[in-house]
Amino acid sequence: MSMFVDQVKVLVKGGDGGNGLVAYRREKYVPMGGPAGGDGGNGGNIVFEVDEGLNTLMDFRYQHHFKAKRGENGMNQKQHGKNADPLVISVPPGTTVRHAETGKVVADLTEHKQRAVIAKGGRGGRGNARFATARNPAPEIAENGEPGEEFEVVVELKLLADVGLVGFPSVGKSTLLSVVTAAKPKVADYHFTTLSPNLGVVESQDHRSFVMADLPGLIEGAHEGVGLGHQFLRHVERTRLLLHVIDMSGMEGRDPYEDYITINKELSSYDQRLEKRPQIVVANKMDMPDSKDHLEMFREQVGPDVAIFPISTVTREGLDELLYEVADQLDRIPKHEEDVEEVEERVVYKFEKEEAPFKITRADDGAYVLYGEKIESLFRKTDFSRDQSINRFARQMRGMGVDDALRERGAKDGDTVRLLDYEFEFVD
Repeated sequence: MSMFVDQVKVLVKGGDGGNGLVAYRREKYVPMGGPAGGDGGNGGNIVFEVDEGLNTLMDFRYQHHFKAKRGENGMNQKQHGKNADPLVISVPPGTTVRHAETGKVVADLTEHKQRAVIAKGGRGGRGNARFATARNPAPEIAENGEPGEEFEVVVELKLLADVGLVGFPSVGKSTLLSVVTAAKPKVADYHFTTLSPNLGVVESQDHRSFVMADLPGLIEGAHEGVGLGHQFLRHVERTRLLLHVIDMSGMEGRDPYEDYITINKELSSYDQRLEKRPQIVVANKMDMPDSKDHLEMFREQVGPDVAIFPISTVTREGLDELLYEVADQLDRIPKHEEDVEEVEERVVYKFEKEEAPFKITRADDGAYVLYGEKIESLFRKTDFSRDQSINRFARQMRGMGVDDALRERGAKDGDTVRLLDYEFEFVD
């Protein structure tokens, strides 16, 4: 039995940039050739690409870490290190990627071959040829490559079906899908037979086709996570038309009208936009003895504005008329409508105030701790095996105002200052 995977958490890491090189040109007739160290190559990006041949996130079930390759180090004679190729990961259409910590949408992938950069690779470090000046024509300075972005993302699949079957468990959704498509969902007379969505392509007698999804059964409280809860409701969002399947036989002692009200309440509680989603009521199991009486009562309760199509999946009665109506409605519903509605799923770019280059706090042992994206980036790019690089880093910190800020916090000669894993003494 194939397993359907629709939500996973994975760690993504862009490749680190290659290190710049400290090197000098050494040729027979060029006694003072000058610096010739090349730049490091950029690290590879983590890229997700839509493959319409996939319909689950099964590949992510067995691999939870994705790391792109690092860039090549710079070489002699000012040769640039090779940039690393991106790591391209295939995902099914309907995949949404969110940052696990912030919940922000990183990408919303719906179309075949659509790509999105999930984690960027680090920039390569500059070689010493880049630092030559009139004052310092032979610098022994080169940068290390920047580390690639690294964080966890939640990868979520929302089925891209035209039609979604909704209704209580055991009302006949899976059976309906099996008789109108080539899909073979599990069918049995107990609740929650369908534990994962099933897809099938339906073709009407006049050769119009559409994708139908049989989704796990809803129960009261599903929008709060009861039963299969959000596992079900997540997939309803992108369907263009809902077929609300109701058991008219009343064999399980449930009232068809109460079922109808309960399911619609769950849909609107999860997302109010689902109230406006076109819906056809499918009165199933009309081959049972009391179904016609229940149907008449149901018609009176819901009123004349609700479209009801009585069918029997056993005798196939009413199926052709239902499929014609579904195809007609889909012809009238533009395909881009779901994209217009899902405004909150889009990636929104907005101006964000630049963070301070560094911040200072005190550790339990009394050390002053420096942190911040900019100062940590400078630290990682510094080659501490070379004196000129260390002096340059010290000048950069002084230029950022680190020395003055430490004095204001009360730092004195000999106090320990910590930056990431590196400790040094404060000299006033």
